[in-house]
Amino acid sequence: MLHKVKLTVIDKKLFPELQTQYCADPNSGACACYNVGDEFIFERYGTADDFWHMGLNTLKQTAMTANGIAGGTTFPHCSEAWDAISRYIYTGLQGGSIMRGWMNDERVMIACCSDGTRPVIFKIERMDYKAVYLTNIESKDDQEMIRKAFMNLEDVSEVSFQDEYVEVYLKDDVQDEVLKDIAEGCGEYCVLKIDS
Repeated sequence: MLHKVKLTVIDKKLFPELQTQYCADPNSGACACYNVGDEFIFERYGTADDFWHMGLNTLKQTAMTANGIAGGTTFPHCSEAWDAISRYIYTGLQGGSIMRGWMNDERVMIACCSDGTRPVIFKIERMDYKAVYLTNIESKDDQEMIRKAFMNLEDVSEVSFQDEYVEVYLKDDVQDEVLKDIAEGCGEYCVLKIDS
């Protein structure tokens, strides 16, 4: 299987009494690099290697403008956060167990940056998928028919169409032959290959 990692900011904390007592700027405030709800997707497939670039251009959703926000087009992840989350991201990108025995799903970890006066809390999720290369997809109707067929499988959680292939996200492994049969059973489509 191939793997991506989704990083979501699920909370931000602020301890003003600690900032007043210990920080050079006692009014530093909450972290300005992240916003609750920010989502980042890390990928290592084809020419993409988001880990190597410390998450630059991984920001997919934010409530703010991307300028000056971690993971945007000009700013990779904050070094304090990166130090705390990078090992889990790397493990997920390699298909490993992010936190076996601690979390109720070994593909997930809850972690936070090391700033004790204004920590940011992250949910880190390994996303397992297969890239199915198909011919003859010419319209949105073709995509919808194929998406519905894949989604009828119990272990398929999401289907995403890219320029050259279809990403089929899985909760558990599905044999390549099953995916091939489903796609080709939709009509005049031919599976060229499946990367997994």
